[in-house]
Amino acid sequence: MTLRIVIDPEGADAPYEQLRTQVAERVREGELPVGYKLPTVRGLAADLGLAANTVAKAYRALETDGVIETRGRNGTFVAAAGDAAAREVAEAARAFALRARRLGLTPSEARDALDAALRAAYA
Repeated sequence: MTLRIVIDPEGADAPYEQLRTQVAERVREGELPVGYKLPTVRGLAADLGLAANTVAKAYRALETDGVIETRGRNGTFVAAAGDAAAREVAEAARAFALRARRLGLTPSEARDALDAALRAAYA
């Protein structure tokens, strides 16, 4: 998965705002899942032809909005929305989805397995 961002230097919005908006939209649409590791500030700046400060400003705004989180030297990641329980469930769902894919299940088969587990747990 790659981060597809297009910055229009002639656009009405500042480049940092274009970056912030596009990352937030991709997260909201599920294109960038919880736990996705974003490029480094310098790396993304080089890829987009922007100043590192511009990317850093967009990342700070996204972090303030709760869209991403920085984990020190480990990098910057798409954050789970909501409280700790929601984050834990999102990570469990992500792990389940990755495991189901590795096992060769189709999305429909994975959903069926999850639905059965939910019915059993909440019965």
